[in-house]
Amino acid sequence: MIYTVTFNPAVDLVVSADHINTGAVNRLKSEEIYFGGKGINVSLVLRELGIKSRAFGFIAGFTGEAIENGLVSQGIGTDFVRLKDGFSRINVKIKSDEETELNGRGPDIPDDAVKELFEKLEMIKDGDTLVLAGSIPPSLPSDIYEKILAHLEGRKIKTVVDATKDLLLNVLKYRPFLVKPNNHELGEMFGVKLETVEQIAEYAEKLRKMGAENVLVSMAGDGALLIDETGKVYHQGVCKGTVKNSVGAGDSMVAGFIAGVEKGDYEYALKLGTACGGATAFSDGLAEKEDIFRLLGTI
Repeated sequence: MIYTVTFNPAVDLVVSADHINTGAVNRLKSEEIYFGGKGINVSLVLRELGIKSRAFGFIAGFTGEAIENGLVSQGIGTDFVRLKDGFSRINVKIKSDEETELNGRGPDIPDDAVKELFEKLEMIKDGDTLVLAGSIPPSLPSDIYEKILAHLEGRKIKTVVDATKDLLLNVLKYRPFLVKPNNHELGEMFGVKLETVEQIAEYAEKLRKMGAENVLVSMAGDGALLIDETGKVYHQGVCKGTVKNSVGAGDSMVAGFIAGVEKGDYEYALKLGTACGGATAFSDGLAEKEDIFRLLGTI
């Protein structure tokens, strides 16, 4: 079983207008609602690939209830911690002359709720996969990723971490199965600007030597690069298409890679991850099965 953790799930309200006039009433051309968060995105794309997962995290209020009901209606297993106070955040994404985002803060998460999450983590068994993705809400301790991996240390669980800077660097001592920075995040970790695939491979190898078993780096127009547990380097070019949406593309790549690894072939996993990322980038929402496998056949 694959488990995903989203600390701060959201209701994403995506609206579009020809032009936005600040300080005035604006009429929208369209509006859509999605249930988001990096771990949730991974679960949704895994579903498109026919792989079951269970979504962990924290929800609160009427928006939290909507998130859970929406995911269940889409066939996603959930086991969220329900908070007594506050409400899960609402993110407003405005598509017009320029794209503008208004991201909510989310509810405060008390210590007893964190304890409840750790109790839920006990259901994870040897051979399962746990995906930790995204930023940490202000009310959670900054070392929550480390605490989770320390709690699970010694078990035969594949851990996947998709985070930035210290969040990622500080978990390497627990030897996560996979880490997935993008090329800019990788450079920021080491205080350098990475301009070539060779440089990206060099610093991805540094992450592997620091503890990560596999390092997957998304590189936008330059495709993706993987260094596997043996140090072998794989480079996959991008899919061809018109980019409509970058939100969730990295999460989709993680989902595709995890699904591909189930077949035990890292080269196939990288291709499937690339196809999933492309299918999301070329869509208004997250990748769908038909688009994923159509793109997979072209790479």
